[in-house]
Amino acid sequence: MAQRVLSVSKYRAIMTTTDRERISGEANIPAEKEYQTVHRIRSRIKELQEDTALLEKHHPDLYEELQEAVCDSE
Repeated sequence: MAQRVLSVSKYRAIMTTTDRERISGEANIPAEKEYQTVHRIRSRIKELQEDTALLEKHHPDLYEELQEAVCDSE
């Protein structure tokens, strides 16, 4: 229980803890819930694209950090 509270309180990137459970298959959910989860994540990816453009224009250092974090091929 304590671990669940800690993971919920941390900041999310694109997926919440519940999203991660659903996408990974840990959660046994109906197809409709899976569809909703995928839709929410796609919406967040679109927002991320807008945020990325804003960072690139107004805060290049943060844009570079984000690019390294997401695009690092290691």
